Amino acid sequence: MTKPLTISHDQPKLALQWRAYFEMTKPKVVALMLLTVLVGMCLSVPGIVPLQPLVAGMAGIAMMAGAAAAFNHLIDRKIDGLMARTYNRPLPKGKISTTKAAAFAVSLGTLGFVVLYALVNPLTAWLTFASLIGYALVYTAYLKRATSQNIVIGGLAGAMPPLLGWTAITNEMHGYALLLVIIIFTWTPPHFWALAIHRRKEYAKVDIPMLPVTHGVEFTKTCILLYTILLAIACLLPVLVGMCGPIYLVGSTLLSCGFIYKAWQLKFHDYPELSMQVFKFSIYHLMVLFIVLLVDHYFWVNA
Repeated sequence: MTKPLTISHDQPKLALQWRAYFEMTKPKVVALMLLTVLVGMCLSVPGIVPLQPLVAGMAGIAMMAGAAAAFNHLIDRKIDGLMARTYNRPLPKGKISTTKAAAFAVSLGTLGFVVLYALVNPLTAWLTFASLIGYALVYTAYLKRATSQNIVIGGLAGAMPPLLGWTAITNEMHGYALLLVIIIFTWTPPHFWALAIHRRKEYAKVDIPMLPVTHGVEFTKTCILLYTILLAIACLLPVLVGMCGPIYLVGSTLLSCGFIYKAWQLKFHDYPELSMQVFKFSIYHLMVLFIVLLVDHYFWVNA
């Protein structure tokens, strides 16, 4: 007789644990970041992007970005457990131990660095490592708890991906890539402050000095509006230097007008859940902006 087929009870647990590890890498955030990396790669060359640095660069940067996110989960595990937005994360829920989380973050980051160093170039490896340190340690461990300007100063680490994509292909830094960094750097404060307004009571509860907590909601709304205007100017820079053409000019202008309008509403005609609408709009703004950059590059600049 043949033995009856049995299903191990460890399999569902293993699947859940891997899902928890995957969640620690903040896959949605990393996906948006990788879009900006890809655009940086494509804009760095007039023709087709070489396959090896494209694949290895995307993989290595994704791994190191996931490691930075895992370090963020690890460092913020106590305050995450006290906030409604984050209490379901793997560490507060005990799905993964702190030891395993630390080992996972270190291993993933190390593997990503090795891939970039060996298969792409050392410049990209070290720049990505600097971004990891900037986000995981400088921002998460220090700035986030030290100053209301945390997201402004720490935003530089999150603005690096287009530059990383550029250097992965060319092995050199370029002024055009830095313009893309400036755009994301300027985009970050209004993006995150909109969320901070919505979650201000939770940030106050855990003593995180986000701008709405330290300076009030109205002041934060004013800052969001001013930053959207500054962002609109930053988005015009690629056109002014001849990096982009009319497709990008029209697309970025429409997106900037939309962001300024939403920020104007938030400041002068606020209503429940509008801050979250502004936060969500900002995500689509950045995503569409970089897609328009890509379309302009292939259908106008290189036409």
